[in-house]
Amino acid sequence: QVQLVESGGGLVQAGGSLRLSCAASGRTFSSIVLGWFRQAPGKEREFVAAINNWRGGSTVYADSVKGRFTISRDNAKDTVYLQMNSLKPEDTAVYYCAARPGRVASMDAYEYDYWGQGTQVTVSS
Repeated sequence: QVQLVESGGGLVQAGGSLRLSCAASGRTFSSIVLGWFRQAPGKEREFVAAINNWRGGSTVYADSVKGRFTISRDNAKDTVYLQMNSLKPEDTAVYYCAARPGRVASMDAYEYDYWGQGTQVTVSS
Protein backbone atom coordinates (compact mmCIF):
# COMPACT_ATOMS: atom_id res chain seq x y z
CA GLN A 1 0.00 0.00 0.00
CA VAL A 2 1.00 3.57 -0.65
CA GLN A 3 -0.18 6.31 1.67
CA LEU A 4 -0.56 9.83 0.32
CA VAL A 5 -1.01 12.93 2.47
CA GLU A 6 -1.77 16.30 0.88
CA SER A 7 -1.20 19.72 2.41
CA GLY A 8 -1.10 23.35 1.36
CA GLY A 9 -4.70 24.08 0.46
CA GLY A 10 -6.50 27.20 1.59
CA LEU A 11 -8.31 30.37 0.63
CA VAL A 12 -6.73 32.76 -1.86
CA GLN A 13 -7.90 35.68 -3.97
CA ALA A 14 -8.12 35.43 -7.72
CA GLY A 15 -4.72 35.99 -9.28
CA GLY A 16 -2.94 34.61 -6.24
CA SER A 17 -0.81 31.51 -5.77
CA LEU A 18 -0.76 28.36 -3.68
CA ARG A 19 1.56 25.37 -3.51
CA LEU A 20 0.19 21.95 -2.72
CA SER A 21 2.36 19.15 -1.41
CA CYS A 22 1.77 15.42 -1.32
CA ALA A 23 3.99 13.13 0.73
CA ALA A 24 4.06 9.47 -0.22
CA SER A 25 4.96 6.64 2.13
CA GLY A 26 4.63 2.90 2.40
CA ARG A 27 5.36 0.52 -0.44
CA THR A 28 7.92 1.73 -2.95
CA PHE A 29 8.03 1.12 -6.67
CA SER A 30 10.92 1.55 -9.07
CA SER A 31 8.60 3.46 -11.37
CA ILE A 32 5.64 5.39 -10.05
CA VAL A 33 3.52 8.19 -11.41
CA LEU A 34 2.20 10.89 -9.11
CA GLY A 35 -0.71 13.03 -10.18
CA TRP A 36 -3.17 15.67 -9.08
CA PHE A 37 -6.89 15.62 -9.67
CA ARG A 38 -9.62 17.95 -8.47
CA GLN A 39 -13.32 17.81 -7.85
CA ALA A 40 -15.62 20.80 -7.56
CA PRO A 41 -19.09 20.53 -5.95
CA GLY A 42 -21.54 18.85 -8.29
CA LYS A 43 -18.84 18.00 -10.83
CA GLU A 44 -16.87 14.90 -11.70
CA ARG A 45 -13.29 14.46 -10.63
CA GLU A 46 -10.98 15.88 -13.29
CA PHE A 47 -7.32 15.50 -14.12
CA VAL A 48 -4.97 18.39 -13.34
CA ALA A 49 -1.38 17.24 -13.82
CA ALA A 50 0.89 14.21 -13.49
CA ILE A 51 4.59 13.41 -13.42
CA ASN A 52 6.56 10.19 -13.63
CA ASN A 53 10.02 9.43 -12.27
CA TRP A 54 11.50 8.27 -15.55
CA ARG A 55 14.28 10.22 -17.21
CA GLY A 56 13.99 13.27 -15.00
CA GLY A 57 10.25 13.25 -14.89
CA SER A 58 7.88 13.64 -17.81
CA THR A 59 4.86 15.82 -17.12
CA VAL A 60 1.37 16.21 -18.54
CA TYR A 61 -1.19 18.91 -17.81
CA ALA A 62 -4.85 19.55 -18.37
CA ASP A 63 -5.41 22.30 -20.91
CA SER A 64 -7.22 24.38 -18.30
CA VAL A 65 -4.10 24.73 -16.14
CA LYS A 66 -1.29 24.82 -18.72
CA GLY A 67 0.94 27.82 -18.22
CA ARG A 68 -0.43 28.45 -14.73
CA PHE A 69 0.27 25.27 -12.78
CA THR A 70 3.58 23.42 -12.44
CA ILE A 71 3.98 19.90 -11.11
CA SER A 72 7.31 18.75 -9.72
CA ARG A 73 8.64 16.01 -7.51
CA ASP A 74 11.43 15.42 -5.05
CA ASN A 75 12.24 11.74 -5.29
CA ALA A 76 14.51 11.89 -2.25
CA LYS A 77 11.57 13.06 -0.15
CA ASP A 78 8.92 11.02 -2.00
CA THR A 79 6.96 14.22 -2.39
CA VAL A 80 5.13 15.80 -5.31
CA TYR A 81 4.25 19.46 -5.53
CA LEU A 82 1.70 21.48 -7.45
CA GLN A 83 2.57 25.15 -7.80
CA MET A 84 -0.58 27.02 -8.75
CA ASN A 85 -0.27 30.58 -10.05
CA SER A 86 -2.79 33.02 -11.50
CA LEU A 87 -5.57 31.20 -9.72
CA LYS A 88 -9.14 31.66 -10.90
CA PRO A 89 -12.43 31.13 -9.08
CA GLU A 90 -13.06 28.12 -11.34
CA ASP A 91 -9.99 26.46 -9.81
CA THR A 92 -11.95 26.10 -6.58
CA ALA A 93 -12.16 22.40 -5.72
CA VAL A 94 -10.90 19.65 -3.49
CA TYR A 95 -7.51 18.64 -4.84
CA TYR A 96 -6.45 15.01 -4.61
CA CYS A 97 -3.04 13.46 -4.94
CA ALA A 98 -2.93 10.08 -6.66
CA ALA A 99 -0.33 7.45 -7.49
CA ARG A 100 0.01 4.57 -9.90
CA PRO A 101 2.90 2.15 -10.51
CA GLY A 102 4.50 2.48 -13.92
CA ARG A 103 5.86 5.15 -16.24
CA VAL A 104 2.82 6.45 -18.07
CA ALA A 105 1.58 9.76 -16.68
CA SER A 106 -2.06 8.92 -17.29
CA MET A 107 -4.89 11.46 -17.28
CA ASP A 108 -7.43 8.79 -16.39
CA ALA A 109 -8.40 8.65 -12.72
CA TYR A 110 -9.36 4.97 -13.04
CA GLU A 111 -5.73 4.10 -13.71
CA TYR A 112 -4.57 5.38 -10.33
CA ASP A 113 -4.50 2.91 -7.48
CA TYR A 114 -3.78 5.12 -4.51
CA TRP A 115 -5.41 8.35 -3.39
CA GLY A 116 -4.95 10.96 -0.69
CA GLN A 117 -7.73 12.41 1.42
CA GLY A 118 -7.84 15.69 -0.49
CA THR A 119 -7.20 19.32 0.38
CA GLN A 120 -9.58 22.20 -0.22
CA VAL A 121 -8.57 25.08 -2.48
CA THR A 122 -10.91 28.06 -2.58
CA VAL A 123 -10.31 31.01 -4.90
CA SER A 124 -12.38 34.10 -4.22
CA SER A 125 -13.27 36.60 -6.93
